[in-house]
Amino acid sequence: MQKIVTFLWFDGQAEEAVKFYISLFKDSKIVTIARYPDSVPGLGGKVLTAVFELNGQRFMALDGGPQFKFNEAVSLFINCDNQEEIDYFWNKLTADGGKEGNCGWLKDKFGLSWQVVPARMGELMQPKDPSKGGRAIQALMQMSKISIQTLEEA
Repeated sequence: MQKIVTFLWFDGQAEEAVKFYISLFKDSKIVTIARYPDSVPGLGGKVLTAVFELNGQRFMALDGGPQFKFNEAVSLFINCDNQEEIDYFWNKLTADGGKEGNCGWLKDKFGLSWQVVPARMGELMQPKDPSKGGRAIQALMQMSKISIQTLEEA
């Protein structure tokens, strides 16, 4: 069992969010869903908590109400093997109300922050030639969605 599990607080959208996230990642599934009992006015039958896995990584979602919102202080980081994978996750996560940020950061339609980056980001940002690394950082600062080719050419 995974000892540390990321816990995500939603405002009435936990079930929709969980279904959306598991549709994006391979090896993903809903593990359990606990629903409010019918005796709870206005919430009966709605999701209380959902445990789910994305690419084998476990998460828990809570439909806790409007008290707390996501912010950029916490984000989920996706290591992408190639540009095709960056494009896929970027396009899916910014669709339907998601918002592009800078340097590979975005917020999905639920307000959760993500970083969609090349798995070899360290190599691209700190090559053997220090001047190339500086140019790569400058190029990155101008990007929303990361372009591996642009970083390689910097």
